Amino acid sequence: MDLKKVIYREDVKKEDIKNIKDITTSSGYFYDEEIEIAIELVEERLAKGIKSGYYFLFADVDGKTAGYSCYGPIACTKHSYDLFWIAVSDECRGQKVGTELLKLTEDKIKEVGGKRIYVETSSIPKYESTRSFYTNRGYIEEAIIKDFYGDDDSKFIYVKVL
Repeated sequence: MDLKKVIYREDVKKEDIKNIKDITTSSGYFYDEEIEIAIELVEERLAKGIKSGYYFLFADVDGKTAGYSCYGPIACTKHSYDLFWIAVSDECRGQKVGTELLKLTEDKIKEVGGKRIYVETSSIPKYESTRSFYTNRGYIEEAIIKDFYGDDDSKFIYVKVL
């Protein structure tokens, strides 16, 4: 894939419900209930607009959505944001789409005065590549909450100061 051919967009379309389901399903990283939550966030954004507090950035390649991020301000903070989701379709993984989505998401957050981005992920071995993805892009392990998701499945919290 040629990254020059990737079109990034912030507008959320009704078809993004299916796009997000397809992306999260193809990745093989998410449980069914997590995929449902990802879909609910885009549905809430479609219903409430920016008042939902959920912002999206999509990467479209040849008219097909290949990846997306979902982020938003953390309530009761002045400059902190959560990166709720970042996912790339299996067919586009390893082609820098996720890296560029993350960079552009960080830029968007910075543009509106965001100073810190928080992201969380699981401690299970399946998510080692996810943890490496964040640390290789300047995120620092801020905390580990033991057995958060389940027995022997801790929550890793990473932060990046912009």
